[in-house]
Amino acid sequence: MAIDRIDAYLEQHRADFEEQLKALIRIPSVSAQPDHDADTRRAAEFVRDDLRAMGVPADLVEFPKGHPVVYGERLDAPGKPTLLIYGHYDVQPPEPLGPWLQPDPFEPVVRDGNLYARGATDDKGQMFTHLKAAEAWLKTAGKFPVNVKFLIEGEEEVGGANLEKYVAESAAKLACDYAVISDTSQFAPGMPAITYGLKGLAYFELRVQGANRDLHSGTFGGAVQNPINALCVLLASMKDPHGRIAVRGFYDSVKPLEDWERAEFAKLPFSEAEFQHDLQVRELFGETGYTTLERKWARPTFDINGIWGGYSGPGPKTVLPCKATAKFSFRLVPDQDNKAVATLVRRHIEDHCPPGVTWELEEMHGAPAVLVEVTGSQGVDAAVKAVEAGFGRRPVFIREGGSIPVVGLFKKHLNVDTLLLGWGQNDDNLHGPNEKFSLADFHRGIKAAAHLLHELGG
Repeated sequence: MAIDRIDAYLEQHRADFEEQLKALIRIPSVSAQPDHDADTRRAAEFVRDDLRAMGVPADLVEFPKGHPVVYGERLDAPGKPTLLIYGHYDVQPPEPLGPWLQPDPFEPVVRDGNLYARGATDDKGQMFTHLKAAEAWLKTAGKFPVNVKFLIEGEEEVGGANLEKYVAESAAKLACDYAVISDTSQFAPGMPAITYGLKGLAYFELRVQGANRDLHSGTFGGAVQNPINALCVLLASMKDPHGRIAVRGFYDSVKPLEDWERAEFAKLPFSEAEFQHDLQVRELFGETGYTTLERKWARPTFDINGIWGGYSGPGPKTVLPCKATAKFSFRLVPDQDNKAVATLVRRHIEDHCPPGVTWELEEMHGAPAVLVEVTGSQGVDAAVKAVEAGFGRRPVFIREGGSIPVVGLFKKHLNVDTLLLGWGQNDDNLHGPNEKFSLADFHRGIKAAAHLLHELGG
């Protein structure tokens, strides 16, 4: 059987795949830092050349500004489904460098079966599993059992504005039956998962202005409004003591959890006590009436992400500042719209802003929530079989509290659902120091990705 030969190829080339991944990781493709623009391009060329070497015609899609997209396709399976494989080759900045256990975060180190380096799991390691699965098919069978398109971008970590435009303008070229992304995590070690829901995002910066200059807090205190005080009042007004968002109309379009989902979440081996102990917090807190997993995965949230103003240096300074700023965000659930949320937030600020200050609200980023239908989907059924083949265990179905905006783009412009097949672990420290990826899961992911092509091909 072809799939047996594929599995044999994967086993024979384990060491080669690891060395190739290390070579890709060594390229410091930090898309957010202009000093690494040349490196980011080198990473794009690496992915392009890898696709070409295995037999996939691939090129760089250039933009006036920003980093290129790598696109390639093999459409040699007439009458079979088309799969769009997405990933990203750019990575987060490695700073702060101090906590890293290795001198260079881009020089991979293997410890206890894990590969430590920036980009190991997000998303070079996970994306690379699909490339190696593709290689196994082409080097062994000479063709894919389905039509396959590859879309690997270099701006995911900086918002992906070029990709959004490209997907919108290239909908016919990117047309597919299914999309697949590996940029999420398993539920736990040894417990693979298919993520069928992602939260959306509405991100803001709020700037509050008082007097035209900083003032002496003794001379002017009590006579003019303090912008930091006013900002704190505004932010506090957005959430009630029971963890419920207090913005009028906010819950009007929230899709409630279905009974089967709550039942499935409750079956998962999750301990709230262990979760609390791991985080070293005195108690857990969230919206009343929901479990921790339900809050994390399927209920909207409000969080202040940063706040500043006035004096924060050593020692006292009795200043009444003239301005204060905060960044805050809402994680959204189906069927909320980030633009509609922005309108509600503006109205809330107008209604609750203390006297004596002016304010300015900037809408910085937004993305819709995603919910994939899991029943009756041939793609999901194929993914279940593929993950079970790769990991030796049937996957569980979970939601995720994070956001992957490209999933919404694919739904909007290509009208396809995305199979979110994550091979990472929740403690992989993506975006933080000492990012890691289990090499065992790396190889399991390659096998699952190879079997996904087999299962979709019927």
